[in-house]
Amino acid sequence: MALADFFQEVVDSLPDDWTDLEFDLRIADESRYVDAASLLVTCNAQPYSHHDWHWHLIVAHRFGHAAAPEAVHCALRMLDEAEIGGELVLREVRSGRVEVTQMWGRPQSVRDEMARVRAQ
Repeated sequence: MALADFFQEVVDSLPDDWTDLEFDLRIADESRYVDAASLLVTCNAQPYSHHDWHWHLIVAHRFGHAAAPEAVHCALRMLDEAEIGGELVLREVRSGRVEVTQMWGRPQSVRDEMARVRAQ
Protein backbone atom coordinates (compact mmCIF):
# COMPACT_ATOMS: atom_id res chain seq x y z
CA MET A 1 0.00 0.00 0.00
CA ALA A 2 1.23 3.49 -0.82
CA LEU A 3 2.42 5.61 2.10
CA ALA A 4 -0.14 8.38 1.51
CA ASP A 5 -2.99 5.87 1.25
CA PHE A 6 -1.95 4.16 4.49
CA PHE A 7 -1.73 7.52 6.26
CA GLN A 8 -5.18 8.57 5.02
CA GLU A 9 -6.63 5.21 6.06
CA VAL A 10 -5.31 5.70 9.59
CA VAL A 11 -6.61 9.27 9.84
CA ASP A 12 -10.03 8.27 8.48
CA SER A 13 -10.32 5.45 11.02
CA LEU A 14 -9.86 7.75 14.05
CA PRO A 15 -12.65 9.37 16.07
CA ASP A 16 -13.05 13.10 15.55
CA ASP A 17 -11.54 14.00 18.95
CA TRP A 18 -7.97 12.90 18.14
CA THR A 19 -5.44 15.64 18.74
CA ASP A 20 -1.95 14.25 17.98
CA LEU A 21 -0.50 11.35 16.02
CA GLU A 22 3.07 10.13 15.98
CA PHE A 23 4.43 8.06 13.09
CA ASP A 24 7.81 6.58 12.30
CA LEU A 25 8.92 6.35 8.68
CA ARG A 26 11.60 4.17 7.14
CA ILE A 27 12.45 4.22 3.44
CA ALA A 28 13.35 1.01 1.65
CA ASP A 29 16.30 2.32 -0.36
CA GLU A 30 18.68 4.31 1.83
CA SER A 31 20.49 5.66 -1.24
CA ARG A 32 17.36 7.83 -1.78
CA TYR A 33 17.57 9.34 1.73
CA VAL A 34 18.47 12.85 0.56
CA ASP A 35 15.71 12.80 -2.07
CA ALA A 36 13.19 11.73 0.56
CA ALA A 37 14.43 14.30 3.07
CA SER A 38 13.94 17.12 0.58
CA LEU A 39 10.31 16.04 0.10
CA LEU A 40 9.60 15.52 3.80
CA VAL A 41 10.75 19.01 4.78
CA THR A 42 7.22 20.25 4.00
CA CYS A 43 5.83 18.36 7.01
CA ASN A 44 8.77 18.99 9.37
CA ALA A 45 9.80 15.34 9.63
CA GLN A 46 12.35 14.87 12.42
CA PRO A 47 15.31 12.67 11.45
CA TYR A 48 16.57 9.99 13.78
CA SER A 49 20.34 9.97 14.34
CA HIS A 50 21.01 6.38 15.41
CA HIS A 51 17.83 4.40 14.98
CA ASP A 52 16.27 1.72 12.78
CA TRP A 53 13.76 4.27 11.52
CA HIS A 54 14.66 7.31 9.44
CA TRP A 55 12.09 9.98 10.45
CA HIS A 56 9.58 10.78 13.17
CA LEU A 57 6.39 12.53 12.00
CA ILE A 58 4.15 14.39 14.43
CA VAL A 59 0.67 15.34 13.23
CA ALA A 60 -1.78 17.74 14.90
CA HIS A 61 -5.49 17.60 14.18
CA ARG A 62 -6.77 21.11 14.91
CA PHE A 63 -4.11 22.81 17.05
CA GLY A 64 -0.64 22.31 18.43
CA HIS A 65 3.00 22.40 17.41
CA ALA A 66 2.97 19.76 14.70
CA ALA A 67 2.25 19.33 11.01
CA ALA A 68 -1.28 19.47 9.65
CA PRO A 69 -2.65 16.17 8.33
CA GLU A 70 -2.91 17.69 4.84
CA ALA A 71 0.80 18.59 4.84
CA VAL A 72 1.84 15.10 5.92
CA HIS A 73 -0.45 13.48 3.34
CA CYS A 74 1.00 15.73 0.62
CA ALA A 75 4.60 14.90 1.60
CA LEU A 76 3.87 11.18 1.62
CA ARG A 77 2.11 11.45 -1.74
CA MET A 78 5.23 13.15 -3.15
CA LEU A 79 7.30 10.21 -1.87
CA ASP A 80 4.90 7.82 -3.58
CA GLU A 81 5.06 9.78 -6.83
CA ALA A 82 8.86 9.79 -6.68
CA GLU A 83 8.68 6.00 -6.24
CA ILE A 84 10.45 6.12 -2.89
CA GLY A 85 8.94 3.19 -1.08
CA GLY A 86 9.00 2.67 2.62
CA GLU A 87 7.21 1.70 5.78
CA LEU A 88 5.04 3.93 7.94
CA VAL A 89 4.08 2.87 11.47
CA LEU A 90 1.66 4.61 13.83
CA ARG A 91 3.35 4.84 17.24
CA GLU A 92 0.98 6.95 19.33
CA VAL A 93 -2.48 8.52 19.23
CA ARG A 94 -3.60 11.19 21.68
CA SER A 95 -7.18 12.32 21.98
CA GLY A 96 -9.47 14.37 24.15
CA ARG A 97 -7.13 17.29 24.74
CA VAL A 98 -8.33 20.86 24.27
CA GLU A 99 -6.50 23.99 23.27
CA VAL A 100 -5.59 26.34 26.12
CA THR A 101 -6.06 30.01 25.29
CA GLN A 102 -5.56 33.13 27.38
CA MET A 103 -9.03 34.19 28.53
CA TRP A 104 -8.19 36.91 31.05
CA GLY A 105 -10.81 39.66 31.00
CA ARG A 106 -13.29 37.67 28.91
CA PRO A 107 -16.85 37.06 30.12
CA GLN A 108 -17.81 33.60 31.29
CA SER A 109 -20.08 33.14 28.24
CA VAL A 110 -17.04 33.46 25.93
CA ARG A 111 -15.04 31.03 28.07
CA ASP A 112 -17.87 28.49 28.01
CA GLU A 113 -18.30 28.82 24.24
CA MET A 114 -14.56 28.38 23.61
CA ALA A 115 -14.51 25.27 25.81
CA ARG A 116 -17.54 23.87 23.98
CA VAL A 117 -16.11 24.52 20.49
CA ARG A 118 -12.64 23.16 21.31
CA ALA A 119 -13.98 20.03 23.01
CA GLN A 120 -15.74 18.84 19.85
